[in-house]
Amino acid sequence: MKPHRFPLPFLFLSILALLAALWAGLMRLGWGLPAPTPSLALAHGPLMISGFLGTLITLERAVALKQKWMYIPPLLAGLGGLLTFLIQTPPLGPILLTLASLGGVAILFEITRREMAFHTLTMLLGMLTWFAGNLLWLFGWQIFQVVFFWQAFLVLTITGERLELSRVLRPSRGQQLLFAAIILIFLTGTIVSVFSIQFGTRTTGAALILIALWSIRNDIAWRNLRHRLPLTRYIAWCLALGFVWLGVGGALSLGGGAQFAGPGYDALLHAVFIGFVISMIFGHAPIIFPAVLGVPINFQPAFYVQLILLHVSLALRVSADYADLHTLRMWGGLLNEIAILLFMGMTVHSVRKSLLGK
Repeated sequence: MKPHRFPLPFLFLSILALLAALWAGLMRLGWGLPAPTPSLALAHGPLMISGFLGTLITLERAVALKQKWMYIPPLLAGLGGLLTFLIQTPPLGPILLTLASLGGVAILFEITRREMAFHTLTMLLGMLTWFAGNLLWLFGWQIFQVVFFWQAFLVLTITGERLELSRVLRPSRGQQLLFAAIILIFLTGTIVSVFSIQFGTRTTGAALILIALWSIRNDIAWRNLRHRLPLTRYIAWCLALGFVWLGVGGALSLGGGAQFAGPGYDALLHAVFIGFVISMIFGHAPIIFPAVLGVPINFQPAFYVQLILLHVSLALRVSADYADLHTLRMWGGLLNEIAILLFMGMTVHSVRKSLLGK
């Protein structure tokens, strides 16, 4: 496999956005860290979702389709994340991130035109919700008012990818129609949250539970938990645990409704954004990074360290949220971030070993 060096600058920008987002996250948790910019803590969500994940997701599409214009969205997302971190006014960062998401919509329109299928349509809907959320944020809407659009972006993107990778199971027509109905409920809740955040949050929560339950029968991850290949088994555990947290996040949203701040808000958001999204990234990395970089990732049993730490620390954090134990929540959040940094470090180490041929 020949290394691809062209994506490296994009990956560098995405990692900068990740590091800035993690720094901002610790500030929001209450750790006494210096603030490089006055409102960095408020940019935690946009940096993580649009700056880091937006860059990675659009970059993956660009590399797969090999069309030069498709590298514009990840470039805009990476630069938008950098400017969001460095400066607050004028709103150059949000403008670039919104343009990046519009470019992401264009990429998914092209993918859907080439292959009209449930998984491509699902990912297209995800890109549209990313663009809608960024547009609302650009025009001055508060983070708590648009965060469910960003949640939809990641949930629909990942679910679409899982649909594509699990096609070997050949879901029945009835299962496909059931999935479409669940996605319709999820999108309805996301849109309604703009007008009635309580009803919208509960509706999306119900849909998240249904997606997690639907995966048990239709996602191949559940069948690979005892696979004979260590890497396949590790990936399956990452994905299965991610679906568990998706259901937990849905239950918290359904049971508690919307909150604009505080421990409950922290719990229901991070059950999805960390428990589901980050765990899915851990699992998809051995598939995606070789495709983007042209370098294989060699599985190491030590990968389980980052996975276990991620989920144990998140359970600690969510428990602390509902027990109103602020110090314990701070430590849970810190350990969440250490797990993510371990993942990045182990991934870089594996790539380096592959490049050196060791």
